Amino acid sequence: MPVKPRAGVWRRLVKRRLAVLGLVIVAIVLAGAILAPWLTVYDPNEQMFDGLTLEGSPLPPGAKFWLGTDLLGRDLLTRILYGARTSLIIGIAANGVALLIGTLVGVTAGYFRGWIGSALMRFTDLMMAFPALLLAICLAAVFEPSLWIVALVIALVNWVQTARVIYTETSSLAEREFIDAERTIGAGAPRILFRHILPHLLPTIIVWGTLGISTTVLLEATLSFLGIGVQPPTASWGNIIFENQTYFQAAPWLVFFPGAAILALALAFNLIGDALRDILDPTQRGRA
Repeated sequence: MPVKPRAGVWRRLVKRRLAVLGLVIVAIVLAGAILAPWLTVYDPNEQMFDGLTLEGSPLPPGAKFWLGTDLLGRDLLTRILYGARTSLIIGIAANGVALLIGTLVGVTAGYFRGWIGSALMRFTDLMMAFPALLLAICLAAVFEPSLWIVALVIALVNWVQTARVIYTETSSLAEREFIDAERTIGAGAPRILFRHILPHLLPTIIVWGTLGISTTVLLEATLSFLGIGVQPPTASWGNIIFENQTYFQAAPWLVFFPGAAILALALAFNLIGDALRDILDPTQRGRA
């Protein structure tokens, strides 16, 4: 039998102060990314003549450049706003693909089991044995870095955790009496999967989808910082830090502001995901 939508999830979510804080941060970042052309008068790649000191150093935060300028005289606020687009696009796209792959693998392995389930889960274990960052670096080195390639690379290393969780829950559901009853009356695998198992998995998928965005944002920033992620001049929070790391002591705002943006967005999605986990599945409360 299908699971009825859970009423009052939003109402309970907004009663949690930390979840509300996360929602506010995500809303601010999303608004900044969408409204970037209207929030700033500068182009993210515009190298302004008055954007450097007479000695050629970046300008500190001031009345004209609110967050200062970078080593090429570009407005840092503008690049952070446009960089939010990169982080959100990759975070949502990569995590969406990873969630799709993980759900497909987990459901298939958990429902059919046998040699199919064993093969899929041994492959999942093999992928989990590799450090995610190292595997992402190897894949990024093979493909020519671009925004969508980086999203694909991140998706290919982030699906394993979802697959493991979905597999465990699907295996448990597949042994329930109502599933046996469906098989008895002749229901096929597609009907059982789409009408009875997947609706029960929806809360878990939503929670892991939310939590996964924070991991994706951090991994994208790491790859860009290492120079194998989104390539300049496309603005990304990670490559902003990468480009300006030599000015860390002379111009700390060049590292502090994009670093704070990465931390805030990752924390926001974690806060929302934790709250959704507690609301949708109280038995998972306190578990990572």
